[in-house]
Amino acid sequence: MRRIFLYLFFIVLSVGSISTGGVLRALSPETGSTSVAVMGRQLYEEMRLDQWVCFDAFMQGLRGSEKIDRKNKDILTLIDFSKPSTAERMVVLDIRQKRILYTSLVSHGKNSGGNYATSFSNENGSHKSSLGFYLTENTYQGRNGYSLILNGLEKGINDLAKQRAIVIHGASYSDPSVAASSGRLGRSFGCPALPVSVSKPIINTIKNGTLLFIYANDKNYLTQSSILSTQQENDIFHEKSYRKVL
Repeated sequence: MRRIFLYLFFIVLSVGSISTGGVLRALSPETGSTSVAVMGRQLYEEMRLDQWVCFDAFMQGLRGSEKIDRKNKDILTLIDFSKPSTAERMVVLDIRQKRILYTSLVSHGKNSGGNYATSFSNENGSHKSSLGFYLTENTYQGRNGYSLILNGLEKGINDLAKQRAIVIHGASYSDPSVAASSGRLGRSFGCPALPVSVSKPIINTIKNGTLLFIYANDKNYLTQSSILSTQQENDIFHEKSYRKVL
């Protein structure tokens, strides 16, 4: 009885503090008063995402997906730069269907780090990756082949993505054989570059108005992000509450 009471108590506390609209409410209409953090933890565990992206990456991406209007609200792509380039740290999710559509290796910018990406920039010529939220747009054939235009949504963080020609494309240096022989993937000028073998199907799945979130364990990003900073403390509180109840 005490466990049930505590669980109900924390649900009541969450009412009105965090919006749970969009995909999460459609998935769990009976838990409309439950915080995004609690529903996010349940969804993360149900989809068994721990081997692909950390919970913080998923949670931040999920919170952004609840706030950002877009054409296709079901598809969410996450890149977790807290993982090494030798890991499949990109995952494409159908949140509504609770399905993992693709997982893939993905390269980071050559000045962002070696096997791990640890330094990020929005500046032209930096050859670094940029964190944060992007909307996907149309595709084109460029010098890197079939490519997907990204629109950076966060001012001062990634809003120069188009100007910098930061796009998703295939690259031979992102092939698993490179990681096997060199201990890390090759690196881009800032683009999230994929193995050529999977770049086209992934691009075709996420093009034209889906959300991409690039994560790293970077406090500077969280303090600067207008999308995430306002509800960070609430989510931390409800996640801790969820763990105590369990």
